[in-house]
Amino acid sequence: MSEARKILVTSALPYANGSIHLGHMLEYVQTDIWVRFQKLRGNRCIYVCADDAHGSAIMLRAEKEGITPEQLIDNVKAEHSADFAAFLVDFDNFHSTHSDENRELAELIYTRLRDAGHIATRSVTQYFDPEKGMFLADRFIKGTCPKCAAEDQYGDNCEKCGATYEPTELKNPKSAISGATPVLKDSKHFFFKLPDFEAMLKQWTRSGALQDAVANKIAEWLDSGLQEWDISRDAPYFGFEIPGEPGKYFYVWLDAPIGYMASFKNLCARREDLSFDTVWGKDSTAELYHFIGKDIVNFHTLFWPAMLEGSGFRKPTAVNVHGYLTVNGQKMSKSRGTFIKARTYLDHLNPEYLRYYYASKLGRGVDDLDLNLDDFVQKVNSDLVGKVVNIASRCAGFIHKGNGGLLVDTNPEPELWAAFQAAAPSVAEAYETRDFSRAMREIMALADRANAWIADKAPWALNKVEGKQDEVQAICALGVNLFRQLVIMLKPVLPKLAEAAEAFLNVPALRWADLATPLGNHRLNAFTPLMTRIEPAKIDAMTEASKEDLAAQSTGAAAPAGNGELTKEPLAAEINFDAFAAVDLRIALIEKAEFVEGADKLLRLSLDIGDAKRNVFSGIKSAYPDPSKLEGRLTLYVANLAPRKMKFGISEGMVLAAGPGGEEIFLLSPDQGARPGQRVK
Repeated sequence: MSEARKILVTSALPYANGSIHLGHMLEYVQTDIWVRFQKLRGNRCIYVCADDAHGSAIMLRAEKEGITPEQLIDNVKAEHSADFAAFLVDFDNFHSTHSDENRELAELIYTRLRDAGHIATRSVTQYFDPEKGMFLADRFIKGTCPKCAAEDQYGDNCEKCGATYEPTELKNPKSAISGATPVLKDSKHFFFKLPDFEAMLKQWTRSGALQDAVANKIAEWLDSGLQEWDISRDAPYFGFEIPGEPGKYFYVWLDAPIGYMASFKNLCARREDLSFDTVWGKDSTAELYHFIGKDIVNFHTLFWPAMLEGSGFRKPTAVNVHGYLTVNGQKMSKSRGTFIKARTYLDHLNPEYLRYYYASKLGRGVDDLDLNLDDFVQKVNSDLVGKVVNIASRCAGFIHKGNGGLLVDTNPEPELWAAFQAAAPSVAEAYETRDFSRAMREIMALADRANAWIADKAPWALNKVEGKQDEVQAICALGVNLFRQLVIMLKPVLPKLAEAAEAFLNVPALRWADLATPLGNHRLNAFTPLMTRIEPAKIDAMTEASKEDLAAQSTGAAAPAGNGELTKEPLAAEINFDAFAAVDLRIALIEKAEFVEGADKLLRLSLDIGDAKRNVFSGIKSAYPDPSKLEGRLTLYVANLAPRKMKFGISEGMVLAAGPGGEEIFLLSPDQGARPGQRVK
């Protein structure tokens, strides 16, 4: 037998500023399944995570709620931990980035980078709010547009004429936080010299550590040239102060990934069998895997490996990237009740239903995954209840009534048993490569074969024939053993079902190695229902409850000035900040722009948004009589607007433009240096 592998696994750190929802849960379920599979195989696999607890958003929310940031992150951590546990996500350690371990490691990595010459400093001129006592990001400044003289415009672009400019060009600037007149002030910022690691990154990103689609996207950024990364923020800021630099703090994304190391170090302090250096040392032979969503690829595949390389630590073995979650084919929606919090789901449904459905959909790539609620009900009821559990419920009664619960030692169909044995390596390979959907298909194909064989043998009919009782016992014994095989294969996905099956089978915790040997001359415990069907009414109740969650949020107190973007006096119904913050605004590259045959006002825009392509119809034809001039231009794109079916095709989102109409429509553009796919905050 080969020596057990030593593996450390992480999921992206949830931000300690809100509840976990089903989109988040996709990643933690995916990671947990892979970790449980490794442990089931006998490998030494450790799974750590932490709350991402720093940043101005934490500081401002705590201020709004009248508590300290420390109280806020403690409250959120308790909520997150409870939700993860209820979804059977079995972390070996769940920590916080606001910890002594993270502070020590962040300072160590920074000082090593600084001493090696990988940190630059330079003065940056920014507006400063003298009343709030803080530097202002562009979107926290308002004033008169320097181009068209429109009042009440933001510090980076004009909503009326579409012009972009520096905040220092605004006339009559005001702080959007306090209303005070800001003053220009110089501040020293610290930059990580990412370009120093360009050669290493070009090699590492093509080493097999990334999926091909991710490596190809990173190559575009590498080819366009890397920029130095601003890693500092000025006080007030909730985070770690930079060593020797009073009033200067590490930007949240500097210490967030270090949280992986910190969580593991915290675990090592409590377990003598673990060694921090054995995993994170430069010459480590342990395996290190990160599971993340495609929205944070650049941090994990450019900044993070470069930071590790420059500070003398090992790089990840692989970064496994997944896509986004849609519900019923559309972005998660609060108004439709499909923006579902983890706790709302748990109030209505068994978490293993969702674990199985996610597994049945998750492949190796970065494609988005759709939670179709009708398909969800049908698949769980058909596969888990109608196929897997059905085998045990069909056979158990005959064994208890006809043989006192004793499972006979016989195999009436060696070929069927052999087929299950032969399938196990393929299922294992699918789990290992994170192709869970293939694993589920192969397991359910085996369940179909077992059910078809039992139906063909019809023990319920044979049991009525005199002299056939031994044959009935043999059929049902094999049926129970095939059920046991399926439970072992499904155990990474359905740990609670496996636990209940182990109690029925009267066996210790099942391992992957148990696939090799059947049970015989073994007494079973009484059979109780292992899983019930999903009632569609439960789905309706869950979506209605999610709408109620939105109503509760909408009637809450308004966010204070400075807790987000401010708007003019509304011309339509007001929305709260949470609704506004839900807008997913991204940089998009216009790859192709063309007229739409039969449309008076529309142009068809083909967009590259970094991790995907989108088709958008935009009513800006009058302003751009030669649409080819738009090609190659960057613009702002609303990525989570529900697709709209038009007679010319499907419009997938919206690009942003401003102006009175006609020829005076201006497509909004980002500042220089922006890249497709970047989020605008």
